[in-house]
Amino acid sequence: MKRFTAPVLAGVIVAVSSPSLSAQWLQGPSPAVSQGSAGTGNLTAPTPRTPDGTPDLSGIWNVSPRREKPGQAPPGRPPLAVFADIGVNMVGGLPSQRWAADLSKKRVANRRYDNPDALCLPQGPLQYHLDPQPRQIHQMPGRTLVVYESNYGLRTIYTDGRRLPKLGEPQPYWHGYSVGRWEGATFVVESNNFRGVQGGHAGDGWLDQMGSPFTDALHLTERFRRVNVGNMEIDVTIDDPKAYTRPFTVRVEHVIDASGFEMIEFICHENQKFLEMTGRAPRR
Repeated sequence: MKRFTAPVLAGVIVAVSSPSLSAQWLQGPSPAVSQGSAGTGNLTAPTPRTPDGTPDLSGIWNVSPRREKPGQAPPGRPPLAVFADIGVNMVGGLPSQRWAADLSKKRVANRRYDNPDALCLPQGPLQYHLDPQPRQIHQMPGRTLVVYESNYGLRTIYTDGRRLPKLGEPQPYWHGYSVGRWEGATFVVESNNFRGVQGGHAGDGWLDQMGSPFTDALHLTERFRRVNVGNMEIDVTIDDPKAYTRPFTVRVEHVIDASGFEMIEFICHENQKFLEMTGRAPRR
């Protein structure tokens, strides 16, 4: 059952049908900080590295609880994004084209009924980065996998030297087509060929819970930096000339999960009540 839907309805659904997740899953035999070669309980210890010397991003990661206000980001650092609204800390807000701003307002006014997060569909790239549920990174030769507990998403980032395909070469992907490379200690990921809002289907083209849209022209660049054992910074650049007047960058901060719990098996459609409670037939 999906925990995060329209604001008021979500609270009702969670209260009625979701017991504590920690009561449903077992704790592992070793601290979570030892996952991904961290091997220490000191969260400020130096960044762990793989045998070839690159930083090891592996582990279970949660969104940092740190918050800031618009304009508080120091010079040279992108503003922090939040799950509800990625542009809330940007001075002046998102540089949306008129139609994109109007669509976001329409989605909110419609109680976010077509939010992929509520429909048990794959979320948008920043929705997944900022979702309160954890994600696990598996770094391996030739590719890096990101498993999202929310809606049980799986993303593949190819690191075998292949090029980023041209727009339209592959079919559109919910997660986009992603290739990664290392620039020093920074893992740079470029993605395109997303399912944009032009698809016309429920759930297409959502960047955040405000319904900020993206189109099939989106070129996404992510720069992952594991600062130390316990902290990771991800600078995310949205370059979508069909929806925004200029590219913009926001920062996402993750912290390693030190609870000792593994990610839960999350079957979103199990006991799904959102479609029923909003007057729509359940997905078959």
